[in-house]
Amino acid sequence: MSVVNTHEGPTRLSAYAAAAGSVFFIGIGGVMMSSLAYLTARAGHAVCGSDRAPSPVTARLEAAGIPVFYRHDAANLPADCGLVVYTVAISGDNPEYVAARERHIPCVSRADYLGWLMTAYKNRVGVAGMHGKSTCTSMCARLFMDAEADPTVLIGAEYRPLGGAFRLGGQEHFIFEACEYMDSFLDFQPTVAILLGAEWEHVDYFKSLAQIQDSFAAFAGLTGSGGVTVVNADDETVSRAAGRALSAGKTGRVITFSTKHREADFFADRICLRGGLPCFRLMAEGEDWGEVQLSVPGLHQVYNALAAAAAARVCGLEWAPILHGLARFEGVSRRMEYRGQIGGAAVYDDYGHHPTEIRATLDGAAALCGTHPDGTPGELICVFQPHTYSRTARLYPDFLTAFGRASRVFLIDIYAARETDTLGVSSAGLAADLGERASYCPSPAQAAAAVRAVARPGDVVVVMGAGDVVKVSEALFPGKREEQTQGEGCP
Repeated sequence: MSVVNTHEGPTRLSAYAAAAGSVFFIGIGGVMMSSLAYLTARAGHAVCGSDRAPSPVTARLEAAGIPVFYRHDAANLPADCGLVVYTVAISGDNPEYVAARERHIPCVSRADYLGWLMTAYKNRVGVAGMHGKSTCTSMCARLFMDAEADPTVLIGAEYRPLGGAFRLGGQEHFIFEACEYMDSFLDFQPTVAILLGAEWEHVDYFKSLAQIQDSFAAFAGLTGSGGVTVVNADDETVSRAAGRALSAGKTGRVITFSTKHREADFFADRICLRGGLPCFRLMAEGEDWGEVQLSVPGLHQVYNALAAAAAARVCGLEWAPILHGLARFEGVSRRMEYRGQIGGAAVYDDYGHHPTEIRATLDGAAALCGTHPDGTPGELICVFQPHTYSRTARLYPDFLTAFGRASRVFLIDIYAARETDTLGVSSAGLAADLGERASYCPSPAQAAAAVRAVARPGDVVVVMGAGDVVKVSEALFPGKREEQTQGEGCP
């Protein structure tokens, strides 16, 4: 069973940090955890941590002088350890966690710790939503960097212009991804809260859409009477959440963005695709700001762009760098990330693991398909790994309709993550229920072989999932190293 978030808060954490010798991170190889480790080391603390296996992320930590242990053992805790930071994905019997509690060393969750770190910054932009957080956070980073605003950034995935998942900048702007799983984002301290959208997700924690709306209303309310909530007006759940925070006086202003309602503060007009990529007119503050041509596929990216533009404007950025940054944004790691060609087919990696994400990603990918040498339309091929038994079981009917744009679907075994198989679902069963176009592949190597057997020029292949499905891409492109662990984002 996973451990829970702590809620010590900035005051107590400041006292812990002042008294701490070294700081130990359990699960240091995760993208977000590694970023916190870097920030802590740069603040002057001795830092070390543990994870399950070596990865490019842990290799970079070690190269920066941060020791990493590759098994969880009580002996890993330094004698002078004064603070332990953990991810809620660990189990309560983790030996380092148990030993820290026995030694009365303060143990705080990742979210609690991040909430304390961000209090040193003036404008704190938190990006929340069931889908699109990493991309929108990265878009914000691009806009602020193009405006030479020197942001500090923390993302749940790696973004190439940052050289990783974080950027250490000035003290005025802190841009961060706010994960809703287990209400982690309620430990944060945003002054600007972005609400991208919400639906039933993380079914092992959230039991109803009403509970989810309560959580997003509480997150918006963290901005306070002087803060701003930037909300997707096309999403009923987050719109109601923002309205509740405003009516209770817990947020000062609500700024809306939309692709459907012209009265929204930020509106995308005349949306179309050019070369498979979204293009629109950005209408804001009663004016036509101009045309935006995005460089990332999928119409859902328009929402991310509107949210990023609104947040940037709230923080004082001018129109020109906002438009420039949106056009220059080239995508984040494992979000429709181009990997190369197999059999003349273009291959992309994607983190999508919820039916809504699958539909949106495949809709965007379908627009990139070309034609076969014989003149017939190119096909969309998807390799998918379900993430957790609970999500697969609870959302099973939605998974059966999520792959409508794909001509072929290859499924590998469910990634268990924090769970055990007690619900009777399987990738083999899902493949059978999807019908003739779907096949079960017992291993990533077999999935890669299946792709090689059918891929042709004009096709598009999307390798998708939040677990270790990246092994399929590694088998397809054995000479290329993966730049991320599966622990990224907010699965």
